[in-house]
Amino acid sequence: MPPLFVSHGSPMMALEPGATGAFFARLARAIERRFGRPRAVLACSAHTLADRPVLLAAQRHQAVHDFSGFPAALYELRYDAPGEPAVAQRAASLLRAAGCEPRISERGGLDHGIWTVLMHMWPAADVPVVPLAFPPAEPPARLWALGRAVAPLADEGVLILGTGSLTHNLRLAFARPWGEDAPEDPACAAFRGWVREHAESGDWPALLDYRRRAPHAASMHPTDEHWLPFYPPAGAAGEANPARRLHEGVQYGVLGMDAYAFGPHAGALADELKSV
Repeated sequence: MPPLFVSHGSPMMALEPGATGAFFARLARAIERRFGRPRAVLACSAHTLADRPVLLAAQRHQAVHDFSGFPAALYELRYDAPGEPAVAQRAASLLRAAGCEPRISERGGLDHGIWTVLMHMWPAADVPVVPLAFPPAEPPARLWALGRAVAPLADEGVLILGTGSLTHNLRLAFARPWGEDAPEDPACAAFRGWVREHAESGDWPALLDYRRRAPHAASMHPTDEHWLPFYPPAGAAGEANPARRLHEGVQYGVLGMDAYAFGPHAGALADELKSV
């Protein structure tokens, strides 16, 4: 089960899926055709954060409407998915073996970075989900190590999913008056291109040091939390494997919507996507 990073976009993705929502639907079909239905999704999201790793081991989750100022119809949407406490316990055991001290919580809830993606992948909400909160102040290398610790889950049928944003500067997005389909800002294009070049060549030292090495890193990510979910799935795949970009896109000219697969089966997933 190849680990994945996806860009989840605005909460309006739930009502207006556009090209990225259509990609999520195709992605789920490709995963099932090539690898089977996931036993569960271990989700690291930019919107579920804690002071140390926390696994939400509820028996059932509900969609959390963790936003404001959107149309009433968005708040009426539900995505009530099962949890998988056994996977939460297994992940906690792997993290402890790697020297982490995770907490396990019986609380549930899926933030919009999780449910607005999964509702297009598995609309019936019948794939169990285990959110894994992470500390937003951790450097990329620590998030990589977290992913490395839970890597065995991928061989056990668990989809390790990071959900954030390839670029995320809302101030720039809101300052641009020409709308969602605006031409891409050159700084956004440069950052996205740099990520693709280094991810698909397997240059993980550069990606782990993205703040110093990537062009316009501070502009594209004034804070790290939407980029850090890239690293757990990348870490789960290990240094020996380059990534594959599965999807690209830009909203409002500055919000990158790219998605990546990691590990030795990333190419097989990319090939499968071409036929669905």
